[in-house]
Amino acid sequence: MRVKTKFFGEVDLDDNKVLEFPNGIIGFEDFKKFAIIYDSEDENDAKISWLQSLEEPLLALPVVDPLAIVPDYAPMIEDELLKPLGNPADKDLLFLLVMTVPSDMTKVTANMKAPVIINTKTCAGVQLIVDNADYPVKYNVYDAVQKMKEKAGE
Repeated sequence: MRVKTKFFGEVDLDDNKVLEFPNGIIGFEDFKKFAIIYDSEDENDAKISWLQSLEEPLLALPVVDPLAIVPDYAPMIEDELLKPLGNPADKDLLFLLVMTVPSDMTKVTANMKAPVIINTKTCAGVQLIVDNADYPVKYNVYDAVQKMKEKAGE
């Protein structure tokens, strides 16, 4: 399948990489089909990837693995909210945080409160609000990475 994207032009995408979000994502409920696009040829090297709408080329959200910035990220989620994903085992779930990337890189944030969750077996996805009161909507990624570097240098 050939897909038009905002940042990467036209890209070829395997049909088995199409993600279905039955409820859309927060703020974009009308769009149901997405794919993860990587900046790097090797998706294991990519720190930031893109949740690209397959229905609207201009809708591409930068996303990051929460464990890359918050090693103890453990969202509390009611099982009922995960029903659109089918019946996944914990190991089948991929969590991603949507980022905002302003021109000042020290102000990059990630939304810890509303992760995107994907069942890697069924390719079904949801975005939902987690119950963790201490998880902010705007978590400063730059500060978190700097603290992790300092800790690693100890």
